[in-house]
Amino acid sequence: MQTEQPNRSNIYDLKSPVQVVSKIMHTSAFQYFFNKISQAGFLLLGSAIIALFWSNIDGEGYKNFWHQQLAISFAGVTLSHSLVHWVNDGVMTIFFFTVGLEIKRELLVGGLSDPKRAALPVAAAIGGMVVPALIYLYFNQGTDNLAGWGIPMATDIAFSLAVLSLLGPKIPFGLRLFLTAFAIVDDLGAILVIALFYTPSINVYALGGAAVITLFLFIINRRGVHQTFPYAILGLLLWFAVSSAGLHATIAGVITAMFIPSKGKYNTDIFLEMVGRRLEEISCHGESCGQSILVNRSHLNAVQDINLACKEVETPLQRLEHSLSSWVGYLILPLFALANGGVSLAAMQPLTALTHPVTQGIFFGLVFGKPLGIFTFTFVVAKLLNTKLIQGTTWTQIFGVSLLGGMGFTMSLFVSNLSFNGGPLLEYAKVGIMIGSFFSAAFGYALLRWGK
Repeated sequence: MQTEQPNRSNIYDLKSPVQVVSKIMHTSAFQYFFNKISQAGFLLLGSAIIALFWSNIDGEGYKNFWHQQLAISFAGVTLSHSLVHWVNDGVMTIFFFTVGLEIKRELLVGGLSDPKRAALPVAAAIGGMVVPALIYLYFNQGTDNLAGWGIPMATDIAFSLAVLSLLGPKIPFGLRLFLTAFAIVDDLGAILVIALFYTPSINVYALGGAAVITLFLFIINRRGVHQTFPYAILGLLLWFAVSSAGLHATIAGVITAMFIPSKGKYNTDIFLEMVGRRLEEISCHGESCGQSILVNRSHLNAVQDINLACKEVETPLQRLEHSLSSWVGYLILPLFALANGGVSLAAMQPLTALTHPVTQGIFFGLVFGKPLGIFTFTFVVAKLLNTKLIQGTTWTQIFGVSLLGGMGFTMSLFVSNLSFNGGPLLEYAKVGIMIGSFFSAAFGYALLRWGK
């Protein structure tokens, strides 16, 4: 049985430095990820609110700012796109790269590494994609709006974990694992949907170039290259090739992430031996060492060697995921929300917006389709495979996080831009996403907070 790890946020309440270090060291990688993403969810919400106010106070100013052109020239090649295009196709590639790292980690050592253990979150993700898409198609049958069927399929992991974090210790650790696992599989499904169904045309020659670059990524991975620079260069070239091929450029981030090494430069045994020898060099003859690092050169050298050993034993996958999580959570996702969350309510008729098939299809897909699909598929697979829930969780709580699964902000907005290239349909889609995500958050929080 896995027990919940200590919360890193209150380490400064401890009196002893040893207690502080101990608490930090016993914070699990998952707990660190949960804390980072849930905190980012509140910043994401703030950016969405700012975008909503900005677009209604100065609609033209909002539109003109994000649609001004920015040109980048390199080696005689010039790329000129609007700011919102650079955010959606350029900066968001880093977000998709981190999603790819999370998927790879989960497949190797996380909740998706054991097929039986992964069955429930995988089933939840599939149900949470299929049912909302069918509901959207039902509301939009016989119209020209069918391209938006992928909008209500995704779960916003940052928003959903942020709401879950508000419930504190009331929520068992296993429930957080379940929500995170099915949200990651959900992201993988959304990536596949974008790659397969939102690609208007294919440039075969550029696609061939992308395949060659991917082969180079495979080769340097197999040859044990641990420096991140070669992967960054090849990833950038892959971004250009994928974009030229007609696929969405952000797919390059996911592909690159799959080839980031998951093994350190040397194994843990060598690490322990090296650190053990260096620790033996730090001796103060039974007295307190105090600030010996400042005055004792041999102590300083030993600490620096230990620091270097930590970097060498850490895998590039872990290092990149850890270093990029703050950038993604505190800058990239809020920037995306600011650039895409604006909806000019004054420019639309409220009754028309609320009753439009696009709005209704997304709203009912998120609020009713997501929990229905997530919970039903999870329940059926659990009974068929005779798989028990993670200890500490109940079916009521599973339904509660199924409701939170209807919060589809980031990926839903992303797919909306691919489905409807501007115009009123995109605005209706944003209305459906925002209202649907709000009700999903409210219903999910209420059930988890007061449900039995």
